Order: sequence, then C-alpha cells, then structure tokens
Amino acid sequence: MNRRGFVLRFGSTAALVTFSGSLGLSHSAMSAQHQSFGASLLTAPIELAGDWGRMLPRSADLVVERMRHACLDGVRLISDRQPARLRIDEHTSGTPAIWLHPGDSDMAWIIVDIGERDWSKLAYQFGHELGHVLANSWQADAKPAPPCQWLEEAMVEAFSLHGLGRLAKDWKQNPPFAGDNAFGDAIVGYRENIIKGYRAIADSQGLTRDAAVWFTDHRSEIEIPGLNPFAQAMSLTILAEYEQAPGCIEGVGALNRWPGRSGVPAGEYLQRWKESCAELRASPHLPLRLGELLRIPLR
Repeated sequence: MNRRGFVLRFGSTAALVTFSGSLGLSHSAMSAQHQSFGASLLTAPIELAGDWGRMLPRSADLVVERMRHACLDGVRLISDRQPARLRIDEHTSGTPAIWLHPGDSDMAWIIVDIGERDWSKLAYQFGHELGHVLANSWQADAKPAPPCQWLEEAMVEAFSLHGLGRLAKDWKQNPPFAGDNAFGDAIVGYRENIIKGYRAIADSQGLTRDAAVWFTDHRSEIEIPGLNPFAQAMSLTILAEYEQAPGCIEGVGALNRWPGRSGVPAGEYLQRWKESCAELRASPHLPLRLGELLRIPLR
C-alpha cells in the first residue's frame, strides 16, 4: 500500500474532537501567520477521528499538538497551499498515510496506527505525515510517483526525526502530563533506535562515503517510491542539514508546486524546486545542497 494512494473506508459515525492550541507560539506570531495565509499549517484546527480505544482524546490532542509545534515552531510557512483543517484518524491496522480524499476540500487527512498510549509512535507517525502536508502532498492530485518521490520521503522522515528531538527536550522540561518528565528520555531512545538503524543502512550502501557514487550505482533502486532503505539512509543526510541550518526547512513548503510533481527526473525536480523557492522567497539551501551532494548541476 503506497502512502497517500489508497482508498479509505470508515464508519459514518466516527466522532470528531476539535482542538486548536497555541503551545510555543506567541499570539502576535499566530496573528501574523493568520494575516498572511489565513489558517496556517501551524494554527489550523485539529480533528480526531477513528478508533482511539481507551485513550482519552484530550491526551492524544496534547501529544499531536506538542509534536506539531516541535516540528514547525520557528519555521517560516511559505506555501500558498496550506490546509485550513487537519484530521488525525487512528486506525487499528494498516500503514500511516495521507488520504487523498476526493472533491474540493481544505482539510488534510492524516492516518496513524499506534498502540495504546504509544505517544512516541504517535508523534513519529504524525510528524512524518505532517511533513507530507508541509510538502504540499495532501490534496487529491498529490499521488506519489517515481522517480523522485523517494526524495520527498527522505525529507519528511528527516522532518519527523528533527521534530522528535525537539519534542523530547520540551517533554523533559515541560511535560504535557503532570510529573511525566521522564518520558522525554523514552522519546530520545525511540528516536535514537531509528537513527541507529538508518546509519547502519547508509554505511552498508556507501552513502556516507560518496553520495554521488551512491546515487549513480543504486539509482534504479533508489527511485522506487516510498520510504525505501535508500530514502531511509538519505533522511540522515537531510536531518544533518535541518540541524545545522534549521531555516532551510522552510524550503520543504516550496515542493510539488509544478506540473508533474515528483514524476520528473531528479535534475528537473531539483531545478523546479529551486525556482519554486525563488517564487516564494524561501531559502534554496536544500535543492542546492542536494544538487551538490548528488552532483546534479542546477542552473
């Protein structure tokens, strides 16, 4: 099952819980974003739907809202395609995804699949799918396609890992649940386990030695859509860019604003991304850096 490319079936009686928070963002900053974009990705109301079992909706709300701010606080939201609402739908089976629901809609619909009160997993899955929304991959025409969809997967996986690091620090200092500071260490461990696995993959593939050779030697495998092992490996390279130059994250909001989206060759994809950054006055750091690493010249 591909992310963002499946049909969802659900009960018509699913309850919705609406939550709109302002954790970590000043009122003036929120007002400025509303003036620029209306409801931004950081301020759009969140609805919970699906089967959350014995988990209290308010608890899930708090975790999702904390992760949203961990991922987006300080990021300039420059996209002209931001949703007005977010729906987080908990399923008891299947893979996390964005549902590309038909018809005109201003709502981004995120699917998660977690265990009972598995807050680390909820934050991680939500962060990844929120990255797809940031990358303008939430509307009905956002079907994933080769050859460059793997690169978006790498970028949004790095986006989630970056957010998890910030969430862990915030949780230890100011937990959403009273007296739960120590759970911040559990989030750290969850994140480190993912990174450790990806680092081993990157080393075995040769990415850490020479990214351009890695891309040339494995291109047919790399360009398979989805969070494949090569996208997992590349996510750590992108994570390093996010952590060294956090301002570059705004460039993710300039993705996929051209005909063909990810279905164009890598050189054209990076060039169009660079031009989209210029159009939105966003940092072009990411397309330029990836072009440099993969030795793909941009105009």
